[in-house]
Amino acid sequence: MTPADLSRTVLHTVRRAVEADELRATVPARVSLRVPPRPGCGDYATNVALRLAKESGRPAREIAEVLRRRLAAEPGIARVDIAEPGFLNITVEGAVGGRIVAEVLGGTLRGEPYDLRPGPALVERLGSDAARWSLLCPPGLDRDLLLVQRESNPLFRVRYAHARTHALVRNARDLGFTADAGGECADECAGPLLAALADHARVSSTRAPERLARHLERTADAYLRWQADCPVLPRGDEKPSVVHRARLALAEATGKVLADGLHQLGITAPAHL
Repeated sequence: MTPADLSRTVLHTVRRAVEADELRATVPARVSLRVPPRPGCGDYATNVALRLAKESGRPAREIAEVLRRRLAAEPGIARVDIAEPGFLNITVEGAVGGRIVAEVLGGTLRGEPYDLRPGPALVERLGSDAARWSLLCPPGLDRDLLLVQRESNPLFRVRYAHARTHALVRNARDLGFTADAGGECADECAGPLLAALADHARVSSTRAPERLARHLERTADAYLRWQADCPVLPRGDEKPSVVHRARLALAEATGKVLADGLHQLGITAPAHL
């Protein structure tokens, strides 16, 4: 079951509960899922019960229990737990990380660009890329920081992480191996990165450029931490393994998400930096 499949399953479950008069609420147009950043909280979490509680006037935990019973009986779902104040934590059958990566690599992202128009003076001072990013910066950030290539510059971190994904793909090709999008990246530290990748479509759909910029920062930071702890390429005389191929697929998926987000913001995503 892919994240998209699960989202449709949860939505269908809500619709059936409403039709059976177990819930009295308007069926939402879509259901969002997130990958919990910590192990032991299921593969996905949804706040749909909290959303329905606002309209129905019933406690979120009651609504969550109605949905939990129905979801637990669905094929492909191994377990459903309720977490305060009414989140549904869903564990699917099989490994989840490989499905997230495969869905990103197999899908079409390319969200519509925003119409960000920095003033000519700002463009002359910072350049077009940094000028656009500066429009999305939190208040108080020194815009001149966007001109330096160091970790304190959020735009540099995002573009550097994107360039690193391309460098890994090039180096892997030189070593004679490619990614396996069907493999499972079982690295424990990959959780925050997988959560960010799974969240990209939802964040993009909000059409909020500031929110997208912060999401790209989180994705880049999670990727750089993961890459530092989990080597993607073989070392020394080591031969490429299933683990290396799965990690390379995760790196490729990260590069695709970062490129899509930068494209939406009208900022270039360099393959070399």
